[in-house]
Amino acid sequence: MKQQRLQMVQKQLVDRGIADVRVLDALKTVPRHKFIPEPFRDVAYTDGPLPIGHNQTISQPYIVAFMTELLNIESHHTILEIGTGCGYQTAILSCLAKKIISVEVVPELSESSMNRLSSLGYKNIEVHCSDGSQGWEQNAPYQRIMVTASPKSIPEALLDQLDIDGRMIIPVGKSVFSQELKIVTKNKKGHIDIRPSLPVRFVPLVT
Repeated sequence: MKQQRLQMVQKQLVDRGIADVRVLDALKTVPRHKFIPEPFRDVAYTDGPLPIGHNQTISQPYIVAFMTELLNIESHHTILEIGTGCGYQTAILSCLAKKIISVEVVPELSESSMNRLSSLGYKNIEVHCSDGSQGWEQNAPYQRIMVTASPKSIPEALLDQLDIDGRMIIPVGKSVFSQELKIVTKNKKGHIDIRPSLPVRFVPLVT
């Protein structure tokens, strides 16, 4: 599987413009096949999303890398992740930041991802079962926020919990066919700036 993982990084990420060495190293390291249900493990490193149960998916490797690179993570950051899913993106983030607070609304996914991450040795992660649209106020503010499911508009709670000089990456759209990745930043005066990135297709944010 390691050879498949390295090939994925080269052909799907490097050849398509992902250049952050720390992001590439994280995707070389995290065993994606261990986050995927057994029937799909043979195609764990192909260029596409895969089902993980409960009408949820694990994102395409390129999108994981693209969003992670956009987040511009530094090693001292605390990151809020909305939508733990199977925990793959969570594990990638944990390789890059000081602490990850991840929120998952589906109890079965929350429990299984927490157990999986722990068994694989990821120590700097907390997984909470809760409504992601409300963020996780107990540890706010966050220097970075990653959202891996699409709300129809950006939740106010997430804007409030974003730190000064913070950055959030979030897919937003009225339907699955009209989503766009947004780059949200907050300056020293608390002003919010929202810039569009690329069209995407994520599962809806369940609340």
